[in-house]
Amino acid sequence: MIVPALRRAALPLAALLLLPACGGAVEPPLAGTGIGGPFQLTGEDGQTVRWSDFEGKYRMVYFGYAYCPDVCPNDVNFMMKGYTAFKQQDPARAARVQPLFITIDPARDTPEVVTEFTDAFSPDLLGLTGTEAQIADAAKKFAVYYQRGEPSADGGYLMDHTRGAYLFGPDGEAIALLPVEQNPEAVAAELDRWVS
Repeated sequence: MIVPALRRAALPLAALLLLPACGGAVEPPLAGTGIGGPFQLTGEDGQTVRWSDFEGKYRMVYFGYAYCPDVCPNDVNFMMKGYTAFKQQDPARAARVQPLFITIDPARDTPEVVTEFTDAFSPDLLGLTGTEAQIADAAKKFAVYYQRGEPSADGGYLMDHTRGAYLFGPDGEAIALLPVEQNPEAVAAELDRWVS
């Protein structure tokens, strides 16, 4: 008789002991990775844009290129549709987020080309380009691989590059990868999870 009574008392106590672990803050998946860092690039208006210009804002960052035939447009489309859905759901939190598209093909992606590309998806998406050295420096800091492919007969080429979109916090810290390979709903859910 004593043992069942102790068990009944122990179960609520055990449940209470588990609450802090279950209800505690969840560590962001990319916390402590060191991904990201200061850069100096060129904005759509031709003016200098720095990573520090977005201090205090969450940042969605996608590296790609405007001449990409399929992956980049699909990913950026899902990223921005997800952001738009999040913005409709919670305009105040969305106002704290800046979506960024950084080219890995500065030879072709001038400010004008980048503007045309980003405007096709959303006026909220800011496109950035720069010199070869500036892009290489930014890509290295953001753990992005890219390489120009062999030229085709007409002189065009494709770019091989890392596929993924990052979410960074207000202090520039890496938080999570945005699931742009899934769908806009998954992107919106990830923003809802991390943006305060």
